Amino acid sequence: MDTGTHVVMGISLGGLALLDPAVSADPHMAHAVMIATIAGSQAPDIDTVLKLKNNAVYIRNHRGFTHSIPAVLFWSLLIPAVIFPFVPGANLLHLWLWTLLAVVLHVFVDIFNAYGTQAIRPFSKKWVALGIINTFDPFIFFTHLVAIVVWAIGGHPGYTFITLYAVIFCYYVVRVIMQLQIKRQLRARFDEIEEIIISPTMKFRQWRIAVKCKSSFHVGRSMNGEVVILDTFNRVPVPDTEIMKIAKQDENISAFLSFSPVYRWEVDKFKDHYEVRFIDLRYRSKGHYPFVAICHIDMDHQIKNSYTGWIFSEEKLQKKLRLGSV
Repeated sequence: MDTGTHVVMGISLGGLALLDPAVSADPHMAHAVMIATIAGSQAPDIDTVLKLKNNAVYIRNHRGFTHSIPAVLFWSLLIPAVIFPFVPGANLLHLWLWTLLAVVLHVFVDIFNAYGTQAIRPFSKKWVALGIINTFDPFIFFTHLVAIVVWAIGGHPGYTFITLYAVIFCYYVVRVIMQLQIKRQLRARFDEIEEIIISPTMKFRQWRIAVKCKSSFHVGRSMNGEVVILDTFNRVPVPDTEIMKIAKQDENISAFLSFSPVYRWEVDKFKDHYEVRFIDLRYRSKGHYPFVAICHIDMDHQIKNSYTGWIFSEEKLQKKLRLGSV
């Protein structure tokens, strides 16, 4: 989820914690738990700073180790350890439990996004991405805000946030059912399906669709319960050529391939270089596929420059390549 949603989730957990007698009996303990739940709801996203280095490192690592089982345990121990010296009378066990819940909730809700996390690491580095809830979901965010306002004007925090989580649970169930209905339509429509990737959007009844079949890719949307296919591509294996082998060694291309489950590729030869391009098919927007990886290789088979990330115009992409964005 986005940072704002994680913040309001942390606040809601801090309010819910007031149902715990060990928390509600001591104002200092209540403040400590509130700080811990907000911090715990943010801690796994500390890897966002990797974007300052480059997109390749960010794509390969964001929501990776920091969302893993060892990291969840680490954050749940570190945050109470930092807070406890300032509130020595706090119940350390309960402070840890509420912090742990905040961190676990962060990782859990991220699993439902299309981006996903490596939540089962170290047992597997597989990305777990259910594609049910958008990274920013207006319903989830604003229902949290409403619950926080109800608490601020005098509502009972425990009962308010229990009601909130009951509503959110029902919302998740509805979203799961909606996604299953889309998959059922796709299986009835296409043969030899190998994988269906469904990505939610900010619009409640609109979803992005990418279908991987044995010999083709299909890209479309589900709008108001109706599946519409917008593009179809032949599924052509990546060739085992010298140029492609060199491109795969590039950091940006390698990061893209480690992240994208469904893509097509292009190789073009120009006067003084080859251009290798990989295009993610999950994020079609206004007839354009903005998430790409591209690499230029000179005639001596040396990588000149490369880039991976979100680009919404060819002009901006070529500008980044000219500037040597690697």
